[in-house]
Amino acid sequence: MVETENINTQAIWKILEDVYDPEVPVLSVIDLGIIRDVSIDNPPSGDGGILVTITPTYTGCPAMDVISMNIRFALIQNGYKKVNIKTILSPAWTTEWMSETGKEKLKSYGIAPPKAMQSVCTPGIFQQEEAVQCPLCNSYHTKLISRFGSTACKALYQCEDCKEPFDYFKCH
Repeated sequence: MVETENINTQAIWKILEDVYDPEVPVLSVIDLGIIRDVSIDNPPSGDGGILVTITPTYTGCPAMDVISMNIRFALIQNGYKKVNIKTILSPAWTTEWMSETGKEKLKSYGIAPPKAMQSVCTPGIFQQEEAVQCPLCNSYHTKLISRFGSTACKALYQCEDCKEPFDYFKCH
């Protein structure tokens, strides 16, 4: 067991790089940006441990229980026995917290990553649709099929050039 006085938070961050999102298994919790803080937890009893603070991508995200459990297991397997996971909802998670590496991993996996700045195509005078690049052929000639894809944090698009459907990780 790792003693409290020997806890190195950088080592914990390194361990968390190998904890993956169960819904998008190419993204670690670090890539996703849901780890807000790692610290030594010193409760009044004095038997400190590790406190990992997380923010869900969506309030009520069903993957968060699995992610919390996987964080705990990864740390226990590495000798950290006293692990506390704290969930905070404010500030709300945003796709800006995702790493650039994570966004590249999404695209390689076939999911269009969120963009830092929204770009808009103007199909008509009264409607504007976000321009989403196909992760398969890189075309911007795409159309929204459904505002919800395989999970609530994704939308379903189809490329009009290669004809393939794909998920888009929605900005928020």
